[in-house]
Amino acid sequence: MALAELLIVEDDADIASELEQALNGHGYAVVRAETGATATAAALHSSPDLILLDLGLPDADGVALCRRLRAFVPVETVIVVLTARTGEFEAVMALDAGADDYLTKPFRLAELLARLRAHLRRRAATAGPPVLRFGDTFIDTLARRVHVGGRQVDLRPKEFDLLVVLARSAGAVVSREQLMTEVWDEQWFGSTKTLDVHVCAVRRKLADADPAGSSHITTVRGRGYRYEKAG
Repeated sequence: MALAELLIVEDDADIASELEQALNGHGYAVVRAETGATATAAALHSSPDLILLDLGLPDADGVALCRRLRAFVPVETVIVVLTARTGEFEAVMALDAGADDYLTKPFRLAELLARLRAHLRRRAATAGPPVLRFGDTFIDTLARRVHVGGRQVDLRPKEFDLLVVLARSAGAVVSREQLMTEVWDEQWFGSTKTLDVHVCAVRRKLADADPAGSSHITTVRGRGYRYEKAG
């Protein structure tokens, strides 16, 4: 499962190809558009989670296109402007037109990835219902509280974030890589012992509050973890 669906709007084929390859390699599903017209059609067709928008397009003013996209894409869709223009006025214009962020070319891939993760993490925090309910387990994502059988479960910040990511995909496997990216804002290589320790802590605390284990986290060997829906 891809971390998110991205639309790259960039008329420079070399830059677009490099971005597509890099983002695919980091777990994103990518669609490309080279003009304002194809970008509009792609946004309507694919409903991307995030749009990377170059301001210097051959058939459209980038700021005007940003305003047009913002008028019809879902409010939670993130728009990040990528441009060679360095003036502060251009940045203000793009942000006023509905962009969520602004990066000036040339930029470091690591910085772009970090910003994408931050925006998508905030997007996930506001997407979907604010309260998740599974049997007698309640997860209030706004108040950051968990109750099981009427008892509050005290979770540390990363433990709570981990539980929310799993619970939002209840019944489906969430990969270890996705959990590390969404919870720790890192592209991890090698050991994920930190993740295992936090999963163990969340399991223990849920079990203490719910000895019957109606809601729990299952390890899927070689894949990741799955939050089991309460039966």
